[in-house]
Amino acid sequence: MTIRVAIAGARGKMGMEAVHTIMKNESMELVAALDYKEVGTTLAALDEFPNDYEIPIYINFSELVQHTKPDVLVDLTNPHCVYERTKEALLHNVRPVVGTTGFTDEQLEELQQLAKEKQLGCIIAPNFAIGAILMMKFAKDAVKYFPDVEIIEMHHDQKLDAPSGTGIKTAQLISQARGAKEQGHPNEKETHTGARGADFEGMRIHSVRLPGLVAHQQVLFGGTGELLTIRHDSLNRSSFMGGVVFSIEKVMKSNTLIYGLENIL
Repeated sequence: MTIRVAIAGARGKMGMEAVHTIMKNESMELVAALDYKEVGTTLAALDEFPNDYEIPIYINFSELVQHTKPDVLVDLTNPHCVYERTKEALLHNVRPVVGTTGFTDEQLEELQQLAKEKQLGCIIAPNFAIGAILMMKFAKDAVKYFPDVEIIEMHHDQKLDAPSGTGIKTAQLISQARGAKEQGHPNEKETHTGARGADFEGMRIHSVRLPGLVAHQQVLFGGTGELLTIRHDSLNRSSFMGGVVFSIEKVMKSNTLIYGLENIL
């Protein structure tokens, strides 16, 4: 069966990579793009895409569903409207694959319940890179032996959220194995606010934003006389495409919400 796919955010860097990936995939058909403003009737009309990419562009999701009937919506936009769009997709019986972060715990719980009621798969992935998923898995294993840990996540300077979804997800997984723990000197003081990073149950998350970066993270574990570092680097956005394709295929076989690819790899 050919999977009919729509993409939200096709003009972004991740979105463009996903468009090319799906167009080349024989088991998938890109049937539509969703945009927040009027940019043209098809992707072929845009400078970013070849002339034969006659994929229609919609700004209204209901119209997109009515005319193109997608099985899956891949959302690669931004945190501002991703919750509403994911909910709207489920209400239209379209399975979301979301690579955008910024959900609250309450929103995830509501989407979990909606996916369960609709018996539809929904995948929300803070990171689509397989190496990044393994980094998080290894970090969860390592903290059993090295409970003092700090996370440094580094991204391009156009990223809107900090800490990153990967940084938060890593901290959540570590917390499952370690629980809350105060680190550092009990009388420690920040002479400049924020110098020690975000506090997540005692561990610190530091966010770096610089041009030239793509997506990078290192998890540092400190022990007596030794330091363990687990690091992952995405050097370009093609590193995420294997996870995107895997998620599209997997969401078609699921009937619940899955948060993080580590739960299905």
